[in-house]
Amino acid sequence: QVQLVESGGGLVQAGDSLRLSCAASGRTFNIRVMGWFRQAPGKEREFVAAISWTGGSAVYADSVKGRFTHSRDSAKNTVYLQMNSLKPEDTAVYYCAAHDRPWGRLSDSVLSDYDYWGQGTQVTVSS
Repeated sequence: QVQLVESGGGLVQAGDSLRLSCAASGRTFNIRVMGWFRQAPGKEREFVAAISWTGGSAVYADSVKGRFTHSRDSAKNTVYLQMNSLKPEDTAVYYCAAHDRPWGRLSDSVLSDYDYWGQGTQVTVSS
């Protein structure tokens, strides 16, 4: 089993930045891909970004491309989501997720690809 714990959420103004962290524990040697998803009130959970745990390759949703950057620190078993130029429409609960298939084997942007999920952290962006 893999446990994921997110942190770093909060209330910010439009244009501000936040950095989310996701710390993994347990059988972390199984992890191959880490992802971030978000869910706004009344909406379905949607893909934000994914990163290869070993190679560092990353993909992003079009809505965050150029503003969000995904990185990882393998020594700390932690991934980070740097969010810049935040917009009110970025307001959501952000979830960290992980799976153990090789990077690119799956789409890595679909909820069902992921086996492990964190509890989520709230990000609120005021206008």
